Amino acid sequence: MSATSRLPDRTPLPKYFAPVPKVIEDLGLRLAWVVVAVNLLGTAFGFWYYSGQFTETATIMWPWVPDSPLATLFIALAIACWKLGREQAWLTALAFVGNIVLGLWTPFTLLVFADAYAGLHWAMYNFLFWSHLAMVVQALVLYRITDFPLSAVAVAAVWYGSNLIVDYFVPIVGNPHHTSIPVARDTELFLEADALGVIAAGEVTFTFAAVFLALAIRIKLCELGRLERGRTET
Repeated sequence: MSATSRLPDRTPLPKYFAPVPKVIEDLGLRLAWVVVAVNLLGTAFGFWYYSGQFTETATIMWPWVPDSPLATLFIALAIACWKLGREQAWLTALAFVGNIVLGLWTPFTLLVFADAYAGLHWAMYNFLFWSHLAMVVQALVLYRITDFPLSAVAVAAVWYGSNLIVDYFVPIVGNPHHTSIPVARDTELFLEADALGVIAAGEVTFTFAAVFLALAIRIKLCELGRLERGRTET
């Protein structure tokens, strides 16, 4: 949809597909350039936060290091493209999946390792926790600017699938590239799982959930479109 003063229509999706209240969706879309600026600031902070890992990682693997900063960059670019009337579905899909995955994974990790993070300043802990949950909220508004074509969702699935592989399973070059955790990877946590296994399980779950949600929204939008056409024809 081209950039105009009129907001894109709110498709009547079920609440479990679009849980963000309309008033918040509309506010976010009206303040789209502010949202872009905030996400770019978050991206800059994130690259600084990951700077130590860049020095420990082979250059060829750098694209897989800054998970959260890339997610916020994706959404900043996706919204900017939409506002300029040149929405890129593949970029919006990357933003949707990335912001849900990393927006959930970071709070999950902060809770799993709550004892180990006890030394982290309360302000930084809360900033990381709530700012990442806000990433999920903004992702859930993106259905207003895209219809999640299958090719676009496939791009997001391939990228974040590769991210899972190099983070936890086959690092390709060097060590796994996930964000540093505050305990040794083989630390036993619960259900006989080690620390790396627990956070891997979390990210795998969130990735599958995000891709499924994008596809489910696509299917529902198609169903609603067919229903609308049927009403028009009768």
